[in-house]
Amino acid sequence: MHVSHLSLLDFRSYTQVDVELEPGVTTLVGPNGQGKTNLVEALGYVATLGSHRVSSDAALIRAGASRAVVRTRIVRGDRASVVEIEIAQGRANRAQLNRSPVQRPRDVLGIARTVLFAPEDLVLVKGDPDARRRFLDDLTVLLLPRMAGVFSDYERVLRQRSALLKSAGAARRSSNPPDLRTLDVWDAKLAQVGAQIVAVRLQLVAALRPHVAVAYDQVSSGQGHAEIAYRSSLDAVLSGVDDRSISGLAAEPVPAPDAGAGAPSSEHLEARLLEALAAVRPKELERGVCLVGPHRDDLTLTLGGLPAKGYASHGESWSFALALRLASYRLLTDGPDPSTAEAAFWFADTGPDTEPILVLDDVFAELDSRRRGRLAELVAGASQVLITAAVGEDIPAQLDGARLAVSGGTVTRA
Repeated sequence: MHVSHLSLLDFRSYTQVDVELEPGVTTLVGPNGQGKTNLVEALGYVATLGSHRVSSDAALIRAGASRAVVRTRIVRGDRASVVEIEIAQGRANRAQLNRSPVQRPRDVLGIARTVLFAPEDLVLVKGDPDARRRFLDDLTVLLLPRMAGVFSDYERVLRQRSALLKSAGAARRSSNPPDLRTLDVWDAKLAQVGAQIVAVRLQLVAALRPHVAVAYDQVSSGQGHAEIAYRSSLDAVLSGVDDRSISGLAAEPVPAPDAGAGAPSSEHLEARLLEALAAVRPKELERGVCLVGPHRDDLTLTLGGLPAKGYASHGESWSFALALRLASYRLLTDGPDPSTAEAAFWFADTGPDTEPILVLDDVFAELDSRRRGRLAELVAGASQVLITAAVGEDIPAQLDGARLAVSGGTVTRA
């Protein structure tokens, strides 16, 4: 897979730009603030319908414009697809596939696949759980595009239930006791949708785990053993640990399924979520927030048996972040090992024509020379690698290829 053309209209700093790209390595070179990252951010948006830099689409629209348009041509083998997404102010976004409108923007997910390395990746190791949850969910959508609808449904249910908890909590403190029958309905909805998310995440962690261990070993030259596990907030409630653990801070990680064991079923997880919601309801009414569910879970990262967050050095943290991205690339390219995950779970669209596009956004400036070299060796053979750099000399010789100069809103071949 590779992107052969990228066109932007009123996206970020660009009024209009067209960029022709080729398979292999392409480096976008130019001073900071000239729009290099904006180009790869647009490509990532086509793949995930989200930005790795901001949470709101509004920031993607050029100041003074009412909409932004991103158009890409994605080539898979002898087939090409043109994907266009319109990001609008004050109304729903729209998308087209091969010039024909689609019902929802998420209907184009899965056509483009990207794995992006960026300075922001360090938050995966050192930051809060929401960054690691997003990492899992973005990767899930690349593997299983249909899950985008499930995540959207969960966010809607969570908002509705949280609003009901606040109003019920206020009524509880007044002289009128609240009617909690509606809350029972939203409990059931949250458990049903949330169970699907937890089940998928458990299987994803099981499939990703061996790739992470191998990738960390490669990046660090054998300087430690990296492990990942899933930590569930519902286990914190059901195991009777103290209140601080509701957010997953003190809960024991849920081990990913062993070879051939399979993950817990959605039905089993739904029953456990309902049980946990019942157990924690008094505290939820008191606080007016939802205290259990996949929005409170975490991906735990350990290095040599110790938590990476708080114990890993800066270099080790970078190696772990790189390992997570490299593992994602391998999983998207090769698929899961049948011995470590249920084959029926996975989106079977893998192979040379679907290998994701690798994007290295200003990452070499953050790495020491040894890690630069190791990363370059590991990605040099990818079908397409897009690199941004302020200084061309930061790019290792293994990644020599086409160079595009980015300056003042223009892109020219260097």
